[in-house]
Amino acid sequence: MPHITAEIISIGDEMITGARLDTNTQWLSQRLGELGVDVQFHSTVGDTLSHNTDVFRIAARRADIVVATGGLGPTRDDLTREAIAESLGLPLQLHEPSLEFIRSMFQRRGREMPERNSCQAMFPLGATPIHNPQGTAPGIDVVATREDGTQSRIFALPGVPAEMKTMFDETVAAAVLASNGQRQHIAHHIMKFFGIGESDMEQRLGDMIARDRQPRVGITVSAATISLRIVATGDTPEECEAAIAKTRAEILEKAGEFYFGDGETFEQHHAVIRHLNEVGQRLLLVELGRAAPLGDWFAAVSDEPGFTADVPAFVGGISLADVDDLRQWTGMPQDASAETCLTALRERLSADWVLLVDEYPSLHRTSEHPLPGSDVTFTVAAPDGSFPSITQHLGAHPSILHARVAKAGLFWLRKCFVTAPSGV
Repeated sequence: MPHITAEIISIGDEMITGARLDTNTQWLSQRLGELGVDVQFHSTVGDTLSHNTDVFRIAARRADIVVATGGLGPTRDDLTREAIAESLGLPLQLHEPSLEFIRSMFQRRGREMPERNSCQAMFPLGATPIHNPQGTAPGIDVVATREDGTQSRIFALPGVPAEMKTMFDETVAAAVLASNGQRQHIAHHIMKFFGIGESDMEQRLGDMIARDRQPRVGITVSAATISLRIVATGDTPEECEAAIAKTRAEILEKAGEFYFGDGETFEQHHAVIRHLNEVGQRLLLVELGRAAPLGDWFAAVSDEPGFTADVPAFVGGISLADVDDLRQWTGMPQDASAETCLTALRERLSADWVLLVDEYPSLHRTSEHPLPGSDVTFTVAAPDGSFPSITQHLGAHPSILHARVAKAGLFWLRKCFVTAPSGV
């Protein structure tokens, strides 16, 4: 595979001033990397024509692929079309089919197109419009020929993230592969893991995360959850899916004990609800301390398609300060054990399982550094009357500490599911 380089350009005064967070560049860097493209430069430029022209001219000289976002609107500060044309020494010309599509977009919305929007159908001579199914700003696909005879391909996309992402996935990604003699079908698959660190996961995977491997396997971490993104390219969709299936099986052999599901938004609480729905059981949560993230997560699942059942698997969540409050709330004597309280709750609320988190640590410190680790005990009241329990020493940055504690509790609960006697 040839070594292809890229530069991403983010355009707009709102990016330069910090008024808006540039998430487009992050997303594009990830997508281009998945295609085997080496992103070497990020550039951000305001709404000044001369500055835009310089940025495009420099980018075309040093990168094989240039992807720009922003500046394709109808207002006077949208200068991307003019900047690309000027940097290439090309005139702008009207593309009638694009103009008609823009007019039709306004008609569908019951409005007449302002004359100013006609500028969105202007393209540098020889450029190809990139279809925008969601908005009035078509993208631009144009080739820049460098002094040594080599070429740089420039793609300009709208700054609106939803439009940009659709246009990249539906048009630009395949064009990037095709223009460099690569295979033209792409497939993505995300696997989710908890209970293992990023370095340990990389060690387990070994050569599977090499940049030149096909399919590619990338690692990202969010609040202690690891996502493995598998990206396959091939001559047919079936070839891509077969390659992903083989890679997925290899990953499960290496780290299957930490795996809990697939998909960008799939989390451990989804896995728990799915299991409970399958076996017809119900869960009660008891969270002690200074937070109750599990209750929020499980309550939200009831609104998501695919996770409903005739009998809801989530009984509810109880948030209290400490075990003394738990005893008082359940009407137990002050010397009663936590297990006794959980048994009373399970019977009272007709739950099969109860998960107790004791307890979420305080985040009263405002330091940006990780807090000292705290001992947190997770106790499960299982349907067979047992109370498997584990105490872990957990620490993390304040912004993710409570989420990490909650996820560790779910990890323990899922282990208890696996070890429960058959028929329970």
